[in-house]
Amino acid sequence: MTSSDHPPAPTSHQHNPFAGAAARSYAEGPPRKVPGFAGLHRMTSQLLAERVPPTGRVLVLGAGGGLELKALADDHPGWTFDGVDPSADMLALATDIIGPHAPRVALHEGTIETAPQGPFDGAVCLLTFHFIPRDQRLATLQQLRARLVPGAPFVCAHISFAQTEPERSQWIARHLAFGGTPPADAAGAHQAMSTRLSILSPEDDEAMLAQAGFTGVSLFYAGLSFRGWVSYG
Repeated sequence: MTSSDHPPAPTSHQHNPFAGAAARSYAEGPPRKVPGFAGLHRMTSQLLAERVPPTGRVLVLGAGGGLELKALADDHPGWTFDGVDPSADMLALATDIIGPHAPRVALHEGTIETAPQGPFDGAVCLLTFHFIPRDQRLATLQQLRARLVPGAPFVCAHISFAQTEPERSQWIARHLAFGGTPPADAAGAHQAMSTRLSILSPEDDEAMLAQAGFTGVSLFYAGLSFRGWVSYG
């Protein structure tokens, strides 16, 4: 789940990119705004399949929109999925996107606390963690890991770049330019991104995965302002 340029404002459907008409048009955004988006899905599928059995059960956190659910379900006809997302509108979109795969997918409205206890053979969280406040991220990772079978793979990817200046501002500008933010909107988008998203440095992201108990943390994807890791529960 991502609205790469504009963080969510939970108080109004008019401004919330995960509600109403904005949610319905969500699927158009990530392929344009996330470098190598289709490749990210292919790599995620491959890394999970190294350890998830042919009839495995996979947890998808931030499943609204359904794009990664569809990609994984297309690749692995024997897997079943539990998708969790706080936005009812985004889950409705996911239902449309996954189409014929719906019998293998259970969708749950809420955060990680809403997810079934599992155990899951693997887990995915793509383009979501930069929306989770920093003070909630470690607990989210710990709860996710607690739902995995020992050694199960966890694949995550989200915005992650240096948090010292001037590098931080430069990375925000690069992110917005790649996403196609009009120059007239750049200043406002820069301010929103710098104050309302929860972005860590890659070093802090890796340290938090380790602190949550994940092992074998390895970078597998780097696309401009985005980074992705595989690790094991």
